[in-house]
Amino acid sequence: MPFLRACVHYIDAFTDRSGRLLAWLLLFMAILTTCVVVLRYGFGIGSIPIQEAVTYMHGCVFLLGAAYALKTGAHVRVDIFYRNFSARARAWTNSLGGIVFLLPLCAFILASSWDYVGESWGMRETSAEPGGLPAVFLLKTLIPLMAINLALQGLAEVLRSALTLVEGAGE
Repeated sequence: MPFLRACVHYIDAFTDRSGRLLAWLLLFMAILTTCVVVLRYGFGIGSIPIQEAVTYMHGCVFLLGAAYALKTGAHVRVDIFYRNFSARARAWTNSLGGIVFLLPLCAFILASSWDYVGESWGMRETSAEPGGLPAVFLLKTLIPLMAINLALQGLAEVLRSALTLVEGAGE
């Protein structure tokens, strides 16, 4: 069991650090959005690169932050019954949900986005807007990265639940 605990610990630490780093993007997004508004309505100047940078940051926060949301319990859950479950019932629910729903979903997203992202990289896809950022392929890369990140944290959650079930077996 020490090996499983170590796996859970390292995945949690990675997710925690990633989530805290991503949180700083929210501050930069707010600053850039303020700049866009001031430039647009104060000076009549539009800035497509800044607007697209905000979109890229939002994509990073949303897609790469999904694993952090799972780790901290900030994800959507039907809590009517779950909140009254015992620790063992929660562990069963979490492990079955991870194995039956979350991990297959991550595998599906990874598999179905692979060619889409590959084509974007192949042509080094750029913005359709004149003066836009020349890195749409990087933005699309967030899709499979999200699936990998979320699958890793999902694995940690399943292992954590398995440890709860094994340790609680003597009750």
